Formats: sequence, C-alpha cells, structure tokens
Amino acid sequence: MINQPKYKICRRLGAGVYEKCQTQKFVISEAKKGAGKKGGKRPKAPSEYGLRLLEKQKIRFSYGVSERQFSNYVKDAVSAKGASAALKLYSSLESRLDNLVYRMGLAHTRTLARQIVAHGHMTVNGQRVTVPSAQIRVGDIIKIREGSLNKVLFADLAKKLKDYSAPSYVSYDVEKNEGKLLDTPKAPETVYDWGAVLEFYTK
Repeated sequence: MINQPKYKICRRLGAGVYEKCQTQKFVISEAKKGAGKKGGKRPKAPSEYGLRLLEKQKIRFSYGVSERQFSNYVKDAVSAKGASAALKLYSSLESRLDNLVYRMGLAHTRTLARQIVAHGHMTVNGQRVTVPSAQIRVGDIIKIREGSLNKVLFADLAKKLKDYSAPSYVSYDVEKNEGKLLDTPKAPETVYDWGAVLEFYTK
C-alpha cells in the first residue's frame, strides 16, 4: 500500500494517476500555483531511463502496489510463455480483487476498493477474502458479504450504478449481489506506455 500525499504524486507524475487529481479543485489549485511562478529555468528534458521510470511509477501508483509487488508482476509477465508481456502485466493488475471491485463500480477509487477488501466486505466463490491483491480467475463469483450489505459504503448502490458503465470484461448484478470476471482483460490502457515499463526492468 502506498502512503504518500496524492496531490504531490500527481504533480510529479500527472493527474491521471489518481481519481482525486482528476477534479476541478485540483486543476484550479495547479493553475493558481502555475500563475504564481515567475521565470525560472526551463526544466531539463528527461533521459530515456527517466521516461521509463516515470511511466513505471505512473502505473505502480495508479494501481496502488508496492515496488516489490510490481517487480514480481513484471517478472511473471516477462517469463510467461505464449503471451505478450505487456498484455500479461496488464491482465495481472486488472485481475486483482481490489481493482475488480473498483471496475465494477462498487468503489469510486482503487484506494477505497482496497480498503473494502482489506476490511473483509467481499467474498470470492463464497469465501471471505481480505487480500486486495488476490488474483481472480474468469468465472469467479465476487459478492459483497451478506453482513456488509447494509453498510454505509454500499448505500443506494443500485442508484449509483444506474449510469455506470463497467468494462466489458466485468459485470455486477445489483439484484443478485453478484459480480464476475467475464473474460481476461485484453486491451492495455493506452494512457500508459506498457512497453517502456518492461524496458525499464529488462534493460
């Protein structure tokens, strides 16, 4: 888990890293700070290594994983046979339980989704799971634990999900309180340079 000021990270890596930084409040705050700066030297262009490092940090912070965890994901992706390393890395991160809780719309940020899982509010195939990084397989049944359905966290869930559009590889049925990973995530987000991340670890 990453415990650093989110605004500070967003200023360094970009607003797309956290949902909190994709708000009008953040934009206005940054605009005011920019207006207050006078002159100054032009920032030095980053090296290839610096660009790869930046891209790696963007993805790592976005998914909320530690350096060790992320490094292990990369090692598994590179060693996987018969699959694109970039696709394998993306698929592994997207198949984490906390990420799927977020993708299903049960939490508005990955940070909250991670807390929901860690506090024992979710079950997978009928078993309570408290490990946010738990890997979910296609067909696994994800549910909000019966004892947690009345929590404030999940109040008015049907209303919240009414206009929510989940990715094609996940689903959540409010009436049945049942979510599923329908298919292996296969389209890495183009906002990140996954190839640069792999080069960072392999070169």
